[in-house]
Amino acid sequence: MNLGIIILAAGKGTRMESDLAKVLHPLCGKPLVAWVLEATRPLAPTRTVVVVGHQADTVEREVRGRFDDVECVLQPQMLGTGHAVQQAEPLLKDFAGDIIVTYGDVPLITTETLQKLVAMRHHGDAAASMLVATVEDPTGYGRVLADPDGRVTAIVEQKDATPEIAAITNVNAGTYCFDSQVLWQYLSRITNNNRQGEYYLTDVVGLLAEAELRVNAVFINEREMTGVNTRAQLDALEAQLRAEGVCGSEGNSGNT
Repeated sequence: MNLGIIILAAGKGTRMESDLAKVLHPLCGKPLVAWVLEATRPLAPTRTVVVVGHQADTVEREVRGRFDDVECVLQPQMLGTGHAVQQAEPLLKDFAGDIIVTYGDVPLITTETLQKLVAMRHHGDAAASMLVATVEDPTGYGRVLADPDGRVTAIVEQKDATPEIAAITNVNAGTYCFDSQVLWQYLSRITNNNRQGEYYLTDVVGLLAEAELRVNAVFINEREMTGVNTRAQLDALEAQLRAEGVCGSEGNSGNT
């Protein structure tokens, strides 16, 4: 089985209040993006592409210094998650297999979960699978609508949610696995007709649902979708991991 990995790591992380690229902030002695890369390694991916942007040269140097088989590609402008994935298309256009898309600032995602994500991409001949978390407070997250069979029918953003949909506690965890050819076909169809003028990867899921192509949900605990957006969040996460004994050494990622 051929597996490609795309890790989105281009953002500046303005809320970190630091000149350092967000994904390079250390957690237990190693950059956030290194945690994510380490979680993907046991999957033996054929290709791994990191999309860089802010401090691109520094991020690429750090990533390739740790994993010399990783490829990096530049997102010159921050025009949304869909646009970020499009930057990897020239490298992976002819790749045949599964492609996982995830983020460089979700350090607690596990290898086991990524394995389940790939397995569910093949369940029922699905075009894609995605991680979904059930949270106590879904405010700010995209709500995931699914049928009783676990088939995703829509992702509704907070601003577009009716009161009924806003009450849903199943939210988009932001990590996907696509059939490679389906990804590029439908990624080319998304538009930036929204208030932010950006291209969103979530729109691909919407287009797949409209085309009656199956997207399977893989439910995870809220911990695994923990992102780091502020220094306070980073400090709190490190304190938590130290209390759990995860931060014993730089070589212990705790995400296998």
